[in-house]
Amino acid sequence: MYYMILSYKVEKNNLTINYILKNELNISSRLFMKLIKNKLVTCNNTICDTRNVAKQGDIIKVNLNYTENNDNIIPKDIPLNIVYEDDSFIVLNKPSGIAVHPSILHFDDTLSNGIRFYFDKINLKKKIRPIIRLDYNTSGLIIFAKNEYVQECLIKQMKENVFKKEYLALVHGHLNPKFGTINLPIGRKDGSIIERCISENGKTAITHFITLQEFENCSLIKCYLDTGRTHQIRVHFSAIGNPIVGDTLYGKKNDFYNGHALLCSKLSFIHPITKKAIDFEIEENNFLQNFNIKNV
Repeated sequence: MYYMILSYKVEKNNLTINYILKNELNISSRLFMKLIKNKLVTCNNTICDTRNVAKQGDIIKVNLNYTENNDNIIPKDIPLNIVYEDDSFIVLNKPSGIAVHPSILHFDDTLSNGIRFYFDKINLKKKIRPIIRLDYNTSGLIIFAKNEYVQECLIKQMKENVFKKEYLALVHGHLNPKFGTINLPIGRKDGSIIERCISENGKTAITHFITLQEFENCSLIKCYLDTGRTHQIRVHFSAIGNPIVGDTLYGKKNDFYNGHALLCSKLSFIHPITKKAIDFEIEENNFLQNFNIKNV
């Protein structure tokens, strides 16, 4: 059963509980106001005035078990490949050919719909909070936060470049050099609401890559990003003449694989509650088994 209580033992005198919430627990102003309004903060198990000064040894607790309205997402029994789950978040291995969140084109057949169904099953009344986005035809690791505090912590780690993502991809041809950095600005393509392109007026986009294996007509690469622009990996490798296999928007169609040969293969971050480093990874061989390399 879901149960989420933040607990903090006061180590210094003369700190207000407000200060502890904002600076020691890194609770945002928005969440702070919600907690205060609903009297979800206690000192030594007693609801408290957070303007009070705490004493060394006091135990401050924040109750994150409050319910939220998640009716904006329709529950749908969609198979979920759960890699890891605890009271803070759930990590999935997303297949190609499914959207992360609902849109006009995908209203009730997304991962978010599946997560809502699963939350109902485990009696978790929380909003659906995907931390990262993967394109419809991109596969791999994705994480959903189970509450607002965890979401805020992970987004903060992303902004501070503590939360790391790595990708595996099959690209057409062989790269020269075999490793390096693509630093090309990306902007929206004129006349399209979906397609991106390299543009002098675009935003900075930096992709690092290394070749892992070479095959007859394609290469397996690993890459990680300093920035998170829409379609960044796809646009960058198309721009240097090595588009992602199966990417019909920026490359060419392949009959042997339905989707992009692009996988979010590794997530690394600090657990918001335990404060321990944690990572999840999909191995190269598990990625390559989806392809008939000779036909690329």
